[in-house]
Amino acid sequence: MKLSIITATFNSEKTLASTFNSILKQTHVSFEYIVVDGASTDQTVTIIKSFEEAFKSKEIAFKWISEKDNGIYDAWNKGLKLSTGEWVSFLGSDDVYLDNALTSYSEFISQQEKEIDLVHSNVNIINDNGDLLRKVNGKWSWKVFRRKMNIAHVGAFHNMKYFKKYGTFNTDYKIAGDYELLLRAGKKLRTAKLDSVTVLMGYGGISNDQIFKVFSESIKAKHETGRVNILLCYVDFLKEYLIYMIKKIFY
Repeated sequence: MKLSIITATFNSEKTLASTFNSILKQTHVSFEYIVVDGASTDQTVTIIKSFEEAFKSKEIAFKWISEKDNGIYDAWNKGLKLSTGEWVSFLGSDDVYLDNALTSYSEFISQQEKEIDLVHSNVNIINDNGDLLRKVNGKWSWKVFRRKMNIAHVGAFHNMKYFKKYGTFNTDYKIAGDYELLLRAGKKLRTAKLDSVTVLMGYGGISNDQIFKVFSESIKAKHETGRVNILLCYVDFLKEYLIYMIKKIFY
């Protein structure tokens, strides 16, 4: 079984080396790593080039492109076109895999008796100093998921057959496109949870900089794709936004 890991980058010079090093530390070797850069104007491309030899020496298939795109979901779609693995994951340019994460995923997927669409794990969100801010350790259920994305998309592995059946990311979304993608299968989504932490997720992503847009796009995804009543969508929005503001004030 071959895995594909895709990282989208844009002006990621401050964090990208840590992401790359976490990939290089993985002991599971049956995987490829794909980097899709959005024509960065800082040293991102220079850093990508500087790691080519390291990936080659580890015998890790390494592909990368750098060109303008229409946001992260456009970049991920480009990465999917370059992928040759049976399972694919999307790792942020400020996120890192923990040691042996890919081995854990590969063994867990191989142990599943029935075919599944998605394997997700636990993720720790950290700040720039490496301090733990929050744990994402929910378990998928349609009842919860149709109202709120309670699992971590980062580091989760998707069966490539899912994209063939339900399509790729909708580039009309800029932040909540991963949620919308998984809503398409509805309650038929087949999941399994690897109940361990596999990824440390950086706090400085776009979702945190534009939190209001996250909630707004979630309303659209839940109503149009998840078929949730629009009034319930706004109730969820007000509830989650209030919780966010309270945490922002007191924590």
